[in-house]
This record gives sequence, structure tokens and C-alpha cells, in this order.
Amino acid sequence: MKVTTIDIPGVLLIEPVLFRDQRGHFCETFHAQRYAEAGLTERFVQDNFSHSIRGTLRGLHYQEPHAQGKLVMVVAGVVYDVVADIRRGSPTFGKWQGFELSSANYRQLFVPPGCAHGFCVTSEQASVLYKCTDFYSPKDERGIIWNDPALAISWPVAAPLLSPKDQAYGTLAAMEDLLPIWAIDGLNL
Repeated sequence: MKVTTIDIPGVLLIEPVLFRDQRGHFCETFHAQRYAEAGLTERFVQDNFSHSIRGTLRGLHYQEPHAQGKLVMVVAGVVYDVVADIRRGSPTFGKWQGFELSSANYRQLFVPPGCAHGFCVTSEQASVLYKCTDFYSPKDERGIIWNDPALAISWPVAAPLLSPKDQAYGTLAAMEDLLPIWAIDGLNL
């Protein structure tokens, strides 16, 4: 397994080892001990599955105060997956990074608690699995509008398919009082 840290603190790009032969392929999608040795010590409590068609954009989602870390992987199709640092006080506040996750590369993206997450389907269909570090809490669900000019995310679609909820989200600036606070070693700064 190859683990790459990126510019946003806490975000990890994980590339599992694929074992291929004439029958197909196999990989471990999670192994608590190996992932902990690689720096991912979060405890996962909920698994989610999403299936979407081309052009669907889900996000940018986060929960506050019951923030969820997410370990995201694609099991069918291709998505452009985005993590945005919205933690007030973070050295990378307002920065984002995007990654292609697919059933061909089996990359996984760990989105730490306090970051916003979204993805856009670039194949005909895509199925996404993700593990969460806290339970879904409807009263704590929040979001940032997908096309916020302050974030300036380069999505691969100009007119995405959005849920009514995702269409109604505000900008990062409008959510200022509802954003998570940057924390180091569990201490809010």
C-alpha cells in the first residue's frame, strides 16, 4: 500500500496493492493495523454506498459539530473527488484538491473531519463506498455550494446534476459561523 500526504493537513491518498491474474484482481480495502501504521488511526463507525449517473455532483458536504472523517473509494466507474479545507484557522483554509478515483485505480481518499467533500461522476455511472468516523447526523449536516467563487474548484462539468439540497447551499463566507475550527491533536486552536 502506498500512502501519499497532500498539501491539506490530514488528507491522505491511499493506493492499495492490487493482485492481478487471469481471473481478475484482489485488494484489501481496509486493514486497521496496516492503515494505523500508515498514519490513519481513525475509528470508523458507518459505511455508506452511493450510485450515481454521469454529471451528478454530490457535495460539498460536511457535518458540524459531529464532523465525519471519510475514507472514500470507487468500486465501479470514475469520479472526480474533491476535498476542501474549511477549518477556520487552518494553514490551508479555503484550499482544495481533486483526485480521480476509479474502479481501475482503486485509489482511496481519506478526508479528515472538518473538511468538506464532494465528487462528480465522469463515467456513465459510478458506485462509491465510504467509511465514516462518526454517524450521520441530519441536524448537523452542512454544505458549501459547489461553484463557490472563493474556492474556484475546477469541476469537470459546467452544469452538474444536483440535489435540491446541494443547490441551496451557501458560500464559504456565508457559512463562516458554522464552520469547524482547526484542531491539532484534538485541541481546538
